Amino acid sequence: MKRFLETIKHIFAIEELRTRILNTLLFITIFRLGSYVALPGVEPDQMNVSTQGLLGLLDTFLGGAFSKASIFALGIMPYISASIAIQLLTMALPYFQKMQKEGESGRKKLNQITRVLTIVVTLVQGTAYLNTTVPDEALLVSRSLFSISSVFVLTAGTMFCMWLGERITDKGIGNGISMLIMIGIVSRFPGAIYKEFVSRGSGQILLTVLEIVALYFVIMGAVMLTQAVRRIPIQYAKQVVGNRVMGGQRQYLPLKLNAAGVMPIIFAQALMFIPSLGASYFAEKSDFASNVATIFANYTTWQYNLLFAVLIIVFTFFYTAISVNPQQIADDMKRGGGFIPGVKPGQQTSEYISSILDRITFPGSLMLAVVATLPAFASLLGVSTDFAHFFGGTSLLIMVGVVLDTLQQIESYLLMRRYEGLMKSGRVTGRTESVAI
Repeated sequence: MKRFLETIKHIFAIEELRTRILNTLLFITIFRLGSYVALPGVEPDQMNVSTQGLLGLLDTFLGGAFSKASIFALGIMPYISASIAIQLLTMALPYFQKMQKEGESGRKKLNQITRVLTIVVTLVQGTAYLNTTVPDEALLVSRSLFSISSVFVLTAGTMFCMWLGERITDKGIGNGISMLIMIGIVSRFPGAIYKEFVSRGSGQILLTVLEIVALYFVIMGAVMLTQAVRRIPIQYAKQVVGNRVMGGQRQYLPLKLNAAGVMPIIFAQALMFIPSLGASYFAEKSDFASNVATIFANYTTWQYNLLFAVLIIVFTFFYTAISVNPQQIADDMKRGGGFIPGVKPGQQTSEYISSILDRITFPGSLMLAVVATLPAFASLLGVSTDFAHFFGGTSLLIMVGVVLDTLQQIESYLLMRRYEGLMKSGRVTGRTESVAI
């Protein structure tokens, strides 16, 4: 406890770090207050948004703003969708690839395109949200007036959330966009624990405590999955530059066990509503279709989780293949005078890295599938739905990743000022870009 208090004292003793933490808290407070401001012309108490499937996942990310018809009902999610689209285009189209290689100017162009695409996505998603999730009985004005005004309000709210995220990145601590998503998830944690205690009753407090202990070990497992790397030794040849001898040292190429991050779960979750939706069209004509619709509407069935796990494994290989380029890594090593001992530079190095990547991606994808399906197992064991969502899935991985990233930045400030790090032994390592949202 004494060491913890000393660390807090050291953190606030650094003026820049103290200012950044206070700025982060201020921006987070503004974001949370905005999630309670309802759209003009709607009665939030009359909203009846499903908390299952993709809609429930969105509501979790947005801290309940989605189900409350808030001005931040879409939050930062349209920006996430636009960023993913631009990232995929960068990997697929030469025009975007060239722009990415232009350095700072290319990055600014991509950011500008992402912002414009965010507005377009927000207009589309906002219209769909207003027409599908806001019932007529919740409206205080005419549907047409409400829809027109609310689309502009939702777009402004999303752009403001994006601005808050950028301000947290520039003036605060951590990745701002990921921080906003994490805050939305964490904001529901106290309520979930309270509901769990209430549902269990005073006679089963010990069982609730055991659930919290189990959650602790699940979080530790998620940390190991996020941090696990396979280090490939790289030897750099000695080079004489003037009167100095450069190189000659050994370094390591860290390949993440989970290089795809949370993206496979997000992609798989987005597709899991298709079987239920498709079967529902034929439910009246076919008993088989009716059963399929019922099965895949419940996220605790074994059929749902089996398909979910298979999709996660497939998307893990897919996203790892497009985000990690062994040929580019091999070329960069060759230009820098580096080589893997026992492997020839060039094509053989690329094949060697690719083979190792395939070996570690499979167990990583299996572990990711297990983490994603843990909420279903928790629900089957009697854990309430709200609390079960914290036992795995995208929510858990995002929380773990953002916390590790934030702790790494705080530790870097402490070490620069010659203070001890946050941990008594070892170092806090952050996430790769593939994990960041």
